[in-house]
Amino acid sequence: MNYFYAIALLGSPLEPLIYQSEISLSTGAEIQTLLSNRLIRGVVIAQCEKPDFTTQPIGEITPFVYSETQIKIAHFIRDYYGCSLGEALNLFVPFSVRPEHVEGQRFMVRLAHHERTAVNITLSEAQTQALDFVRSHSVSLLFGDTGAGKSEIYMKRMDEILSQGKRCLLLLPEISLTPQMEKRFRNHFGDAVVLWHSKMTPKQKKMTLEKIYDGSAYIIVGPRSALFLPVCDLGLIVVDEEHDESYKSSSRPRYNARDMAVYIGNLLKIPVVLGSATPSLSSYAKYPFYRLRGGYFKSRRRFLFEPSFEALTPSIDAKVMENHASGHQGIVFIPTRANFKYTVCDSCGYHVECPFCSVGMSQHKNSRALKCHYCNYTEVLPKVCPKCQSGALRTTRLGTAEAVEHFKGLSEELRVQQFDRDVITTQNKLIKALEAFNNREIDLLVGTQMLSKGHDYHDITLAVVMGIDNLLSQSDYRAREKALSLLIQIAGRSGRKQDATVLVQSFHESFFRSYLDDYEQFLIDEMKIRADRYPPTKKLARLLYAHKNGIKAKGEMEKAVEQLEQIGQVQIVGFGASPIEKIADKYRFQILLRSDKSTDLIRAIKQIRSPLCEIDMDPIEFT
Repeated sequence: MNYFYAIALLGSPLEPLIYQSEISLSTGAEIQTLLSNRLIRGVVIAQCEKPDFTTQPIGEITPFVYSETQIKIAHFIRDYYGCSLGEALNLFVPFSVRPEHVEGQRFMVRLAHHERTAVNITLSEAQTQALDFVRSHSVSLLFGDTGAGKSEIYMKRMDEILSQGKRCLLLLPEISLTPQMEKRFRNHFGDAVVLWHSKMTPKQKKMTLEKIYDGSAYIIVGPRSALFLPVCDLGLIVVDEEHDESYKSSSRPRYNARDMAVYIGNLLKIPVVLGSATPSLSSYAKYPFYRLRGGYFKSRRRFLFEPSFEALTPSIDAKVMENHASGHQGIVFIPTRANFKYTVCDSCGYHVECPFCSVGMSQHKNSRALKCHYCNYTEVLPKVCPKCQSGALRTTRLGTAEAVEHFKGLSEELRVQQFDRDVITTQNKLIKALEAFNNREIDLLVGTQMLSKGHDYHDITLAVVMGIDNLLSQSDYRAREKALSLLIQIAGRSGRKQDATVLVQSFHESFFRSYLDDYEQFLIDEMKIRADRYPPTKKLARLLYAHKNGIKAKGEMEKAVEQLEQIGQVQIVGFGASPIEKIADKYRFQILLRSDKSTDLIRAIKQIRSPLCEIDMDPIEFT
């Protein structure tokens, strides 16, 4: 007897296909089968009637299964974020159905319930009140100043959940945060803490999954991908630095892990805690919050503003050397990595661009190359202008590598470390860099936004922030929020134990000074500015059209605009070529839609589906 099943093919944009099997299969079973002579994994979605066409047989049945809850979440991701069911399910790590895992898991959870010891953490009165608030809400926002002790509250709440025989998930925006957070949590919870992130080796991932499967991992720490691990008996989800854009996926499905955490929490009926010193306006408006003020250390930060374009100036040099002479450490934020972002010819004005992307190539002196930071295309550093053959090439927009060379030239005694993705390429390099800095083997860290990611630096008394005006001037409705949040986050890395100076290069001192000590007032004012135009009072969706044939991509976009105008359920905010029109040799066009409700956006988008269209619900990036 043959059985017929709808199979969602993992990672495929295709809708579920029908395959046959000689044995009965359960919903959620993972199988391997052929698609165009290529072996592919799939998931049994439902049994169905024999179709009126010839079907292919299912191949191997693997020892893994996707739970009913995982499939339900995948359906939501498919419907809301506009992808296939196979693409949504491909986010998940399935459960193991090997007998030793199932029985071991039950045993270890029972063991945890009976033998676990309480965590020894003493909270302040304010922290205790915050913990009480978190306990009393299914979804809560811990709006705590930098250094106010949010991590201690997370751990106390997790301790309570573990005492119930349940497990906890801690989401961090990037793996750059995991070494210090792992150390802090291991000090309290020991080997019950496991990490999960993309930089782990296959062997490390296998070992971590074994602990998750057998139940010996009580606390799982990781970036957004950790949300889709096979954790049974989950009792709490904590989303740290909930404002961070890294929680939003930049490829299909373009989900936001913070929002998905809240959805999963509601589905499983478990509490969700969001935490940040600079919470997103959407979370501030949507969820009950507790305002945790002040820091653990009673130090002060003095802000100095230098009205200047992005450049290394004598005042910056003087502050760096003065801070070094006093025996303290400092950080310098620059938004651009490499040596310089742009290479321009002074004779003809030619701007050296990537041949596959409509962006400037960044100069990397050490490798004597120009690199595209979008498609990774690399070419030899030109000696003359590729267009007019003159030698009048100059570079603009300072990068981290050039700044490091500059600061090293100030003094042989000044130990400077570059801190960006060009240098910090592995987890091991990250751990070594942070340890060296906290062991005072490095005097000055020069880096990009990695500097702002919640690292706990002990002796920073100087923070220099360059290029903040570039962020503030972006054509993005969140530009003010992003710029102010970044400045506060970077400044928050300094002055943990001693008074600190924060030197900011900006022509907009009045704006920043108005809110540096009162981010909540900024959120209140920003809510009024965005009212009836942008989130959180409105819902947005961005439709992206990309193809190697620019005329074809543009035609599909224009066709969609005509259809949307006839549908009339949503407002077309704008459409046209993307700010970066070409990436990886594909021309890009976009439509921005606005509505009062997500359901109206989804309904309208479903009526204009195109194979060239990629849907970005609740977009946070517009370039």
